[in-house]
Formats: sequence, structure tokens, C-alpha cells
Amino acid sequence: MAINKEKAAFSSLLPVLAFIKPYKWVVFAALGALLLTAGVNLSLGQGVKFVIDHGFIAGSQEQLQQAVMVLIGLISLLAIGTFCRFYLMSWIGERVSNDIRNAIFERIVTLHPSYFEENRSGELMSRLTTDTTLLQSIIGSSFSMALRSSLMLVGGLAMLLITNLKLTLVVVACVPMVLVPMLIFGRKVRKLASSSQDAIADISTYAGEIIQNIKVVQSFSHEAREKAAFAEETNKAFLVAKSRIKQRSLLIAAVIFLTFSAISVMLWVGGSDVLAGTMTGGELGAFVFYAIMVAMSVATVAEVYGELQRAAGAAARLLELLAVESMIQNPAHNKDDQLELNKADHPAIRFDNVSFNYPSRPDKAALSTLNLEVKQGQTVAIVGPSGAGKTTLFELLQRFYDPSAGSISLAGINIKELSLHCLRQQMGMVAQNPILFSCDVMHNIRYGNPHASDEQVFTAAKYAHADEFITQLPQGYHSFLGEQGVRLSGGQKQRIVLARAILKDPAILLLDEATSALDAQSESHVQAALEHLMKDRTTLIIAHRLATVKHADVIVVMDKGEIIATGTHQQLLTSNPLYKQLCELQFNRD
Repeated sequence: MAINKEKAAFSSLLPVLAFIKPYKWVVFAALGALLLTAGVNLSLGQGVKFVIDHGFIAGSQEQLQQAVMVLIGLISLLAIGTFCRFYLMSWIGERVSNDIRNAIFERIVTLHPSYFEENRSGELMSRLTTDTTLLQSIIGSSFSMALRSSLMLVGGLAMLLITNLKLTLVVVACVPMVLVPMLIFGRKVRKLASSSQDAIADISTYAGEIIQNIKVVQSFSHEAREKAAFAEETNKAFLVAKSRIKQRSLLIAAVIFLTFSAISVMLWVGGSDVLAGTMTGGELGAFVFYAIMVAMSVATVAEVYGELQRAAGAAARLLELLAVESMIQNPAHNKDDQLELNKADHPAIRFDNVSFNYPSRPDKAALSTLNLEVKQGQTVAIVGPSGAGKTTLFELLQRFYDPSAGSISLAGINIKELSLHCLRQQMGMVAQNPILFSCDVMHNIRYGNPHASDEQVFTAAKYAHADEFITQLPQGYHSFLGEQGVRLSGGQKQRIVLARAILKDPAILLLDEATSALDAQSESHVQAALEHLMKDRTTLIIAHRLATVKHADVIVVMDKGEIIATGTHQQLLTSNPLYKQLCELQFNRD
């Protein structure tokens, strides 16, 4: 049973070979250098024998000089071969780890949003960085060492047999004694390595969350509490790492002790044979050389075995992530070329009997048998209390999730029949909480259209009423905004996001409470920018501030995942008690 687990652990490394395959010629070159260095290493023993028997013992200066020159030649060849082997294997390690990292990132950015509700970002980052770095070390260094040591072990044993059968049997009899601790401690190392990686992921997640919310931490004066909590997390990781290091240290120490004890026994037997005249000094010297080579090879294999155990755990986690399939898939055959949003015979957007439950809340319906039509060029406002399902409409429309029942169509085409790129390219989203990247202003605005010229970026910023404050920043459009745009006010961040949406020039505009968190002056700027952005577009607006949607073509009132009324502001004031109540609460408060 234990052997099967060992095989299963190492079998997780096999799929990594698919990433090595494109570089097979580099691998062959590295293996060639590996065979060369192994062959030279094995030849050195015979060189030692020749120097002792034909140089020292024969007493010939000329033969000694020749023997030493041959030895220097072999050492030079060994140095060249080692350089080639180390360089090529390290290159493969770096290249493959980058390829794996790219493959994982490509998978992560295409996964459905519900996956990130169930998996922590810190753990994903740990896999993307720590685990791939560990694999790079294994492929580029440890695997090469293991292969070289294995060759040296086999070749050394063969040369031992050729040199002296009796002494070889002494060495071979000790091999099982060395293998036993490798199996016992190696299994423990693998389990502790996996726990150690998980502990590191916990640290990354905790630290990332505290740093991201540092103002909240400081406003509640919880610095000391968070320091203590973080110290506890790091201590947990240290205790796991300490156990792993202890097991690896015991493994290496046991292997070295047993191996060199066997060599000591062999020296005693061999020395007795030299004294008895049944063995030459050169043969004993060569045998000692090969015995030390075998011992060092076994010690290296034992050390690398622990690393391979860790790599097996890292590979399993990485391959588990690569195996995740997104719940939101592109259609096998799309109808992108048939999409015409300006067609008069179909509504721009249609929700047909749509029901939906979030994966994290399967027992509670976010939407229930919802029907809604939005005509081309219409401005439709969606209002209702929190939890009514307003934002869920936007989530489904952009196919971040698929409905549990019913369908959503754009210009008469089911959105499941459009490629995700085509579908999302038609829409521009402006959320209540603006999302900015840790780059400069230019990058953040140009994110709406990466191919836009500088002039187009400047124009979009002017339409968004953002150009004035951007030009006053230290480096203007090239000013670094900090993490999540921390150097800007809420209104400034929102106007940058609006400039991004203007630059994208979408056919459908989605506004999710875009002005609700702004002061009066910022709101007036943003509202002016929105009026420009909404012109000649199909627009859906989610709003709590009902004063901003009075002039919408249609107002949709939602409650508990259902549409309970539609109409204009005046119509709903007289016909819908919930809308009237919302208006009274809003306007009385204002």
C-alpha cells in the first residue's frame, strides 16, 4: 500500500514532461554532457590506480608525470562537461517553470467567477509563484543531480565489481541498510512538504488581506492584534517547516553514517588484503575512490529524494489547478458574425424566464422567472432594495454566470451562442467601486482599448471630465496611481473608469450605482460625463439615488429576484407602493 502511494506521488511529476518535450534537443544535449561527465568521473578511479601503481610505487618520475597529465586532462574534460550540463539543465528548469507559470495564469484568467468565491487568492498566488519556483529548482538542479548520481551509483558499483569482487560484496551488503531510512523518512518529508506549502499560502493570504485593508486596521487601532495574529501564522509555518527539516536532516545523517561506516569496514578488509599481498595499493586506492563515489551518490540521491517528494506535492497542486475547467465556455460554433445590435426587429437585450441561484447559495434564488426587454437605444433604470437581484442581472448579461433556467439574448441571439470576447466587447461596465490597476493613468484608461492612440486617450479623459485633474498630477498621464488607485479621490477614480469606458466605445452601457458614493461636486462631474457616454447607446442603470434616474425611458422595480413593476417615474409613483416608498425615503432624507 505504501509503495502504491509512493508511485502515485511521483506519478504526479509525469505530466510535467509535457512541458519539457518542446525542448527535447536541449535535454538530449544536457544528457550527453551528463554521460560525458559520468564517464570521466568513472575513468578518474583508473587514473588514481595508474598514478599509485606506475608512479608512486614504480618510482618512475616520467611515468608519474604522464599519469598526472592524463589525470589533469580528464579533470579538464570533467569541468567542461559539468559546465554544459549545469547550464543546459538550469536553462530547461527556468524555461519550463515559466511555461508552467504562463499556463496556470492563462487558466486562472479564464475561470468562472464562482471559482474565486471558493478559492483564496493567496493560495492561488502561492501555487503560481512558490510551487513553480520549487519545480524550477527540481528540474534545473535536483533532477540533474539525481540522474548524475544514479549513473555514478550504477557505474561505480560496476567498477567496484571489476576492481575487487570481495570488497564489492561488503559494500553491496550495506545498501539495504541505506534504503530503509530513505523510504521511512522520505514519506514523512513529502507529507510535511505539502503542509509547509499550505502554511505559506495561509501567510500570503493573511498578509495580503491586512495590507489591502490597512486603513481599516489602523482606524480600529488593531496593529498590535494583527502583529500577534500574523506572528502566530508564521510560527505555525515555522513549526511545520522545522518538522520537515528535521526529517530531511535525519534522512541525510542516517544515509551518510551508514554509507561511510560501510566504507570504513571495506577499508579495514582491503587494508588487510594489501598487507597480505593479495591486493595492490593502486587497486585499493581505486576501490576507495569508487566506494566514496558510490557513497556520495547514495547521499545525493537521498538528499534529492526529499526534494523530489516536495516537487511531487507541488506538481500535484499545479496540475490540479490546470485541470480545472471553467463553467463558462465558448460555444463550439459561434454566431458572432450574425450579431447586429442596431436591428429594429429584435430587442437589444432580452431576459426570457430567467432564474438563477449563486453556486455559493444554492438554496436561495437570486432571480426567479424574470422577463425583461430593452430596446435599442433605450435607457432602462433598475431600482429596488438591496438583495433584489439588480447586480445579478449584470453578472448574467456578461456571462460571468449562466442562468439556472431561461435564456438571455442580444439582438435575438442567445448569448451562449456568442463567443465570450464578442459578447463582452459589446458592453462597457462602470461599477460603484472603481477598479484601477497599479500602473499609471495612461495604462488605466487605455485598458478600455489597448490599441488607442495617445490622442484618443486624451479625448476620452476630456469627455470624462478627468483631463483637468490628470494634468495637475506630478507626471500627468504617466503618474503612478498606487495600488487600486490609492492616490486619487473616489470621484477622480470614477472619472478615470468612465474615460476607460468612453475609450472602449461599447454598444451597451452598464452603470452599477456609478455615482452613489460620490460627493455633490464629484457627482456633477461624473453625471456630465455619463450624459456624454449614454448618448445613442443602450443603457442599463442600477441606482439607489432615484433622482439620477427620473428621466430614464423605463424604470424597472425589482424585489426578491422578481420584477414587480415597470414604467416611467410618474407612472410608478402612482401605481407602485414600493417605488413610492423608496422615493419618499430618498427625497425626505436628502
